[in-house]
Amino acid sequence: MKDAEDLTYSKALNELREIVSNIESQEIDIDHLTQKVRRATELIGFCRSRLRTTEEEIQRIFEDKNLSDIE
Repeated sequence: MKDAEDLTYSKALNELREIVSNIESQEIDIDHLTQKVRRATELIGFCRSRLRTTEEEIQRIFEDKNLSDIE
């Protein structure tokens, strides 16, 4: 994935929205369609991973908070 170190969830989501918009409006040349679909798939995977990681971190925070309240 290009610029993976600089990619954020917001950047990925914006790029994905742009790709989808271009596909829906038929602005993408057929010669580049496969490349754009491949990139969209990468971005979807990245976003899913970030969401999963964030959910797990938040869950740990809540679990840690609940444990400290009990002790």
